[in-house]
This record gives sequence, C-alpha cells and structure tokens, in this order.
Amino acid sequence: MTTHLPVTPAWTCGCCGVDWPCQIHRRELQAEYDDAPVSLALYLAAQLVDAAEDLAHVPAGYLHHRFLGWIR
Repeated sequence: MTTHLPVTPAWTCGCCGVDWPCQIHRRELQAEYDDAPVSLALYLAAQLVDAAEDLAHVPAGYLHHRFLGWIR
C-alpha cells in the first residue's frame, strides 16, 4: 500500500510533499497498470479533472503534462 497519495486541494504528495503524482507514485502506478495502459490514462485523466478544479490558477498545459505527459 502506497503512502504517496495526493493531499488536496494542493495536490501534493502526502509522503514527499512534492507535486502529485510524485516520481515514486508514478513508478508504482506504472507497475500496477503494466498490462492496462488505457486504464492508467483514464485514472489519471479523472485525477486531472479533479485537480483542475482545485488548481484553477495553474495553467492547463502544466497540469496535463504533470498528470498525463509522463505516461506512454
């Protein structure tokens, strides 16, 4: 079980304190969704929508890169 979960409304990592998803949680998500990349993209897209509501002051392009730009 991960401790690298988002703390809202700032969307920081509850363990590291950096922007969520942090590097550690990204690796965990990649391992968890190894055989289901579309499901990973859908999960992160849903998180992006929630984060965009809380982080309205953050440019959309940055949020997209942060939540989805790192997946393949």
